[in-house]
Amino acid sequence: MKHGDADYLAALEAMMEVLRAWAQEGRTDTYKALSEAVAPEHRVHYHGRMMSLLLADVCRRDSSGRDPMLSALVVNGSTGKPSGQFFELAVTEFRRRDADWTWERERDAVFDRYSDPVLP
Repeated sequence: MKHGDADYLAALEAMMEVLRAWAQEGRTDTYKALSEAVAPEHRVHYHGRMMSLLLADVCRRDSSGRDPMLSALVVNGSTGKPSGQFFELAVTEFRRRDADWTWERERDAVFDRYSDPVLP
């Protein structure tokens, strides 16, 4: 799988479906659980670079402007928080620079957004 190829785009769609389902459930889960949820069709290692690329693209596709970042639902199993790449993306690309911004608020905003059954 390479960034942008047909396999990548299929894995991206699968990942978005999983994360939207988690959001509707009000659930966070681990990178490993997400990797397993998109397998066996899509082999995305939970510690790999491809996971980071896919999650960034999930955010770009799902979140525009001030919409919450869907990848806020994916956490490290040992820390219970998203990876450093999530926070970097939040600051650099999604302009989450307010002093009171936290990933917990971002996560809760994702839950609120997807609690409406009309949304995809």
